[in-house]
Amino acid sequence: MTTFDPKHAAAAALAAALSVAALSTARADIANYEFRLVQTDIKQGNGAIVAVRLVDKRSGKPVADAVIFTTRIDMAPDGMPTMTAPIEALPSTEPGVYRFKANLMMAGGWQLSLGAKIQGEIGTIENKLVLKAVP
Repeated sequence: MTTFDPKHAAAAALAAALSVAALSTARADIANYEFRLVQTDIKQGNGAIVAVRLVDKRSGKPVADAVIFTTRIDMAPDGMPTMTAPIEALPSTEPGVYRFKANLMMAGGWQLSLGAKIQGEIGTIENKLVLKAVP
């Protein structure tokens, strides 16, 4: 016959609560991350290099090895969201910095939209960054 032991029940409840608390603090909220432009003014033309830094907002430290699966650049800031330009990923030159080559054929406001997964985190980070193509 099994008897109820309040001491064992309390210990088990405490262990369960501690393990849940440890798991919830091990993962950061995806909202704690953001992309930031390295430069806001980019030289207009074909082959323009746009660099962004992925940072952990809590520490300000760069986040390397994210998987960027969505990239789009358009002129939405100037009221032309359907005016898009080709964009391609380039190799990184430093941890946490992601570089792209784009054809910024017109001077003015451009919006870079990014979607990425961060290793070890649940959810997707999505940012829209506004930059300016200058002659």
